Amino acid sequence: MDLKIKNEVVKKMIELAQKDAPLEVCGYLGGKGNTISEIFPVENIDKSSIHYTMAPEDQFRVIKEARKNSIDILAVYHSHPETPARMSDEDIRLAYDKEINYIILSLFENKNDIRSFSVKSGNVREEKLEVI
Repeated sequence: MDLKIKNEVVKKMIELAQKDAPLEVCGYLGGKGNTISEIFPVENIDKSSIHYTMAPEDQFRVIKEARKNSIDILAVYHSHPETPARMSDEDIRLAYDKEINYIILSLFENKNDIRSFSVKSGNVREEKLEVI
């Protein structure tokens, strides 16, 4: 799904990614319709620069908070501190939910590149992501 993302959410993603680099950061992005207006950081329990696993207790907390505030979860995000914003083989393998987008923020070469992808049956498609 093509998405719009508020600039303040992008700024927060960059801030969190830079703060924890060289480790990957991760979490959920929520909003209404196709507009992302909320960021829900989740602990990367792997503490790795090349992959992430979301802390289960954080996942449950985010889902409860989003439901309570009538926010739809629209995407999972994570950072690539040292590689471009593209889906790795592991990212594709772990993209279980075909109803949401997967957003990657790359800090590679200080470009702060952000891209959105959908993954269905292992097939990756880059989706339009407009910063508003």
